[in-house]
Amino acid sequence: MGIKQTLLTFMKEPAYRPMDIQDLATIFDINRDEYKAFKRAIKTMEKEGLIVRTAHDRFGLPERMGLVAGKIQVHQRGFGFVIPDEEGLKDVFIPSSSMNGAMNGDKVVAKILKEDDKGKKCEGEIVQITERVNKKIIGVYEDSRNFGFVVPEDKRVQFDIFIPKNDRNNAQTGDLVQVEIVKWPDQRRNPEGAVIEVLGKKGDKGLDILTIIKKYGLPEEFPDKVIEYAENIEEEIPAEEYKRRRDLRNVRMVTIDGEDAKDLDDAVNIERLPGGNYRLGVHIADVTHYVREKNPLDKEALKRATSVYLIDRVIPMLPKKLSNGICSLNPKVDRLALSCIMTIDKSGTVVDHEIVESVIKTSERMTYKDVSAILKDGNEDLIKRYDYLYDDFKAMEELCLILNKRRSKRGAIDFDFEESKIILDELGKPIEIRPYEREIANRIIEEFMLVCNETVAEYMYWTKTPFVYRIHEEPDQEKLERFKNFIYNLGYTVRWSQDIHPSNLQEVLEMIKGKNEETVVSTLLLRSMMQARYAPECVGHFGLAAKYYCHFTSPIRRYPDLQIHRIIKEHLHGKIDEKRSERLVKIVDTASKQSSDMERLAQDAEREVDDLKKAEYMSYRIGQEFVGVISSVTNFGMFVELPNTIEGLVRIADLDDDYYVYDEDHLMLIGERTKKIYRLGDSISVRCSRVDIDNREVYFDVIPAESEIEMDLPVPDVKGMLNDLDDEDEDGEIFEEFEEGYWEGEEKSHDTQNLIKI
Repeated sequence: MGIKQTLLTFMKEPAYRPMDIQDLATIFDINRDEYKAFKRAIKTMEKEGLIVRTAHDRFGLPERMGLVAGKIQVHQRGFGFVIPDEEGLKDVFIPSSSMNGAMNGDKVVAKILKEDDKGKKCEGEIVQITERVNKKIIGVYEDSRNFGFVVPEDKRVQFDIFIPKNDRNNAQTGDLVQVEIVKWPDQRRNPEGAVIEVLGKKGDKGLDILTIIKKYGLPEEFPDKVIEYAENIEEEIPAEEYKRRRDLRNVRMVTIDGEDAKDLDDAVNIERLPGGNYRLGVHIADVTHYVREKNPLDKEALKRATSVYLIDRVIPMLPKKLSNGICSLNPKVDRLALSCIMTIDKSGTVVDHEIVESVIKTSERMTYKDVSAILKDGNEDLIKRYDYLYDDFKAMEELCLILNKRRSKRGAIDFDFEESKIILDELGKPIEIRPYEREIANRIIEEFMLVCNETVAEYMYWTKTPFVYRIHEEPDQEKLERFKNFIYNLGYTVRWSQDIHPSNLQEVLEMIKGKNEETVVSTLLLRSMMQARYAPECVGHFGLAAKYYCHFTSPIRRYPDLQIHRIIKEHLHGKIDEKRSERLVKIVDTASKQSSDMERLAQDAEREVDDLKKAEYMSYRIGQEFVGVISSVTNFGMFVELPNTIEGLVRIADLDDDYYVYDEDHLMLIGERTKKIYRLGDSISVRCSRVDIDNREVYFDVIPAESEIEMDLPVPDVKGMLNDLDDEDEDGEIFEEFEEGYWEGEEKSHDTQNLIKI
C-alpha cells in the first residue's frame, strides 16, 4: 500500500480528528531524512483534493468536514458548479456571490451550505482554491491614461484583468493579446496581469482559431530538442529488424482513410478460409520502435497525449517526420508494424489470434469515398482500377456486417449521430457545412478496429500485466430514471430492472429509429451515460457491451495506444518481471489520467472551433429561411437543428404570437391562449435573425405557417380611421408607430391583416 492510501485509510478511521503535519509525522514515526518526502506527499494529496487543510493548518478528509473537493465550472452569467473529484457525489451549485475569486477550471474546495432538496442541487461556497489553472488568458486590450485592462474572450472568466502601464508590452487599444496572471483575484480585487504577446487585431486571418488554441493551452510548436531528436532518426529500417520480425510484405493489404488524412496508422487485409471462416489482419504502425520510453519524443507525446484536429489544421502528438513520414503506413513502402491476426468464424467470434511484430508494405492508399463507391455504387471505373482488390473489399463488407450483427445481438449501443464536415476557403472563411457521411467503408474500418481492440484487451487481461484499458462505466441511475420518464412522456414505454444492460438502451434506439425525435432521444440518452475514459482497471465498456476493451489501433495520434504497444512488445519478449511490473503500475496510472484529461481538453477545443465556424457561416445568412427540427426545449426557449447540423436558439421572449409555458416533464412549450405546442422532434420553419460570433451563438425566429396568421380577435376598421385623419396628420404619431413597431424589412405592406402579430 502506498503512502497516499495509508494516510487516507488512517484518516477514514472514526476516531481520527484533523491533525497538523507534525502530529501526522509523529504518528507515522517519520524521521528527519524522511520528513521532506512526507511533507511533499501531503502537499500533493492536498493539491489533488484528496485531503483538505483547515484554517489552523490541520488536515482531514473533505467529506468528513462538510466539504467537497473538485473542479469549478463557471457559467458566463457568473454562477458555477463544483464537479466533485470523488465519483458518486453530486455537483454543488455555487452562486456568483460565493465564488470568492475562483476562476473557471480551478481546483477548489467548497463548503456545503444547503443540502440537496426536492431535486434542487445542493448549494455551497468556495472556501479554498487548491490549484489555479488560468495562468494565461486571451482577451482584448483597452488602454487608459494610467493603466490598461484586458477583457477576456472566454466569457466564463468573470474578471477584467488589470494591466500596469509598464506591463502592456506595446499593446494598443483593440489588440487581441495573451496575458499572464501575476496576482489572483479575491472578493475585492480583479486579477493583475502582464501582456506577454500581442496576437493582432480581431478579424485577422487565422486569428480566431489561434485564439482558441492559446485559450486551451494547446502546444503550437515542438520544442527544438524534440525536433532535433526526430530529425536524427534513421529513415531506413535496420537489417536486424527484417530478420527478427514476421515478413508480411507479400500480403495484400490496404489503408482506408479520409481523403485528407496524412497520419495513416492502420492497414487491413482479409482472407476467406475453407469452411467459411475469415482471417483478418489489422496492422498498426509500430511507433514505439522510434518513440522509446522516456526519450524526448515520448515525454512530449505524454504531455500532449493526443493529436488535436481543428478543421484546417492538426496539432499532432508526434512531429511530422514520424506522424506523416516514417510511422505513417504510406503505400508501397516498407514499414514496421504490430500486427493482430485474427481467425473469425461465421458468427463473428474470434476463434484464434496472434499478435506479432512485423514488416509490411501496403498495396494501396484507399479512401472511404472510393471504397464506398465500389461497394455501394458499383463504380465501374474504380472496380476496374482496383480489380485485384475487388474480392477483398467484398469479403470485408461481408465480415463487417457479421461483426456488426454480433455486436448488436449482445446489446452494443450504436449512436448514429451526424457529424459535420466544415469546408473553409483559403482565407479561413466557412463556405460549406454538411453532415459527414458514414458510409460502408467507414463502418468496415470501425468494426475491424473494434474487434481488434477487444481481442488485444482480452489477451492482455489474462496475462495479468499492468495495462491501459478503455472503460465505460454503467450509467447513473438517477439520470437514467429521468430519461425513462422523458421517453414515457413521449409515448414510449420501456421496462428494465435496476441492473441495466446495454441491450435495454439499444431497444430504445431501435424504437425511435427514423422518427422525428430520434436525434433528440439519442442525445438525451448519451447525456444520461458516463463518459468513456482510460484506466488501469478493466471494468468493461458499457456502450459496446464489451467485457474487455482498449485502444490499440492509433499510436500515431493517441498516447494510450502507444503505451500499450510498448507493454505488449515487452510481454511478447518476456521482459516483464516483478520489478518491471511494479514500475508499469505507476506508468499506466499516469498515462491513463493524463490521456483522459487531454482527450477532454482536445474535444472541448475541437467543439469550440466547430461552433465558431458554424456561427461565422450563419453570420453571412442572416435573414435567410430554413427548415429544421426542434432538438432541445428549455425554460428560456428551444434549439432548432438544421439539416447541415447547425443549431440555433429561438428565445421564448421572441415567440410573440402568444405567452408560452414550459412543460418540463414533456419538454415542450405550450401557448396559453392558442394551445399551440412546440415539442422535441417537431419540424419547424425558422429565419436566422442574429449571430453572436464571440459567444458562438446563432439565433432564429419562427416563421409562422400561412394558416397561423388568421385572426381570432375582432379587428378594428383601421382603414376607416386612417381615412378620417386630416392630410396633415398622415405623418403623425399613428403612422410612425406602424413604421417603427410593425413594419419589418424593406417590403412594407398596407394589408392590415399583416400589421398585427397574434
